[in-house]
Amino acid sequence: MIIKIGIVQMLVSGNKSDNLRRAEGMILEAAEKGANLIALPEMFNCPYQQGLFPLFAEEIESGETRVFLSKMAGKTGAYLIGGSVPERDGTKIYNTSMIFDPRGQLLAKHRKMHLFDIAIKDRIEFCESAVLTPGDEITTFGTEFGNFGTVICYDLRFPELFRLMIERGIIGAFVPAAFNMTTGPAHWETLFKTRAIDNQIYMVGISPARDENAGYVAYGHSLIVDPWGELIWKAGFGAEVAVVSVETDQVSQVRKNLPLLAHRRLDRYQIKER
Repeated sequence: MIIKIGIVQMLVSGNKSDNLRRAEGMILEAAEKGANLIALPEMFNCPYQQGLFPLFAEEIESGETRVFLSKMAGKTGAYLIGGSVPERDGTKIYNTSMIFDPRGQLLAKHRKMHLFDIAIKDRIEFCESAVLTPGDEITTFGTEFGNFGTVICYDLRFPELFRLMIERGIIGAFVPAAFNMTTGPAHWETLFKTRAIDNQIYMVGISPARDENAGYVAYGHSLIVDPWGELIWKAGFGAEVAVVSVETDQVSQVRKNLPLLAHRRLDRYQIKER
C-alpha cells in the first residue's frame, strides 16, 4: 500500500497566532499535494526556548492549538501529527504531541519522555528539565495503513522505546524534533538510519526550519528513512512542504529478507513495558 507523507518544515516565530496561520497554509499545501498523513515539527507554535514554554503553554482540552489541529485534520481529511506544543496540566508543563484522525478526533497524545539537558562549553546549553515534566506513556496509533509510533526529539536516542513500540506492531515512527547546530550535523541522520535499521521500520523526522536569528537555531533537514536504512528524502534547512510516497509492503519485505526481529534471543533477554 502506498502512503503519501506530508512534511511541514516551518519557521517558528514569537507570535503564536502567526505560527498557527503559517502552519495552516502549509498543511493545506500538503493536503493539496495528496498527503494521507501530515506531520508538523517540535514546538511548532512556540519558539524552542525554555523561558517561553510557560508563556505559550495551553491545556490540551481547551487550548486554541488543539482546536486548530482538530479543524485542520477534519478539513483536509488526513491524519495530522501535530508536532509538539507546550502543554499545561495543573502546575506541570509537558512537551506534547497530539495526533488527530481524518475526522478531527484526537487519536493519541504523546508527552516527551526524555527531557533534553545538554551543556557543551562554548557551544550549547539547554535544560528542558528546569521547566518541563517528562511524560510516562509510550505512544502508538492505528490507521488503515498500519500502526505507527510517535516520539519527540530526544526520545529518539533511546532504542528501548522503539523496541517496545515494535511489540505493538508499528511499521513507522514520526519524530517531531528540533535538533540544533551542534547535535544536528553530528547525529541527526545517523540516529534516524540506526532506528530504521534496528527495527526495520520507516523513520520520519520533522524539524522546524532554521532561523539564524533565533535564540535556539534548529538544524532543519527533515527526512524519511526506509526500513533498509536508505535515506529516501531529505529537506534543506529552510521552510518547505514536501509530500513523499512510501510503500508499506517494504516493511514486511525487509523483515522477510533479513528476519532480524525473529532472530532475537528472547529466551536470554527481554525489554518489558512497565
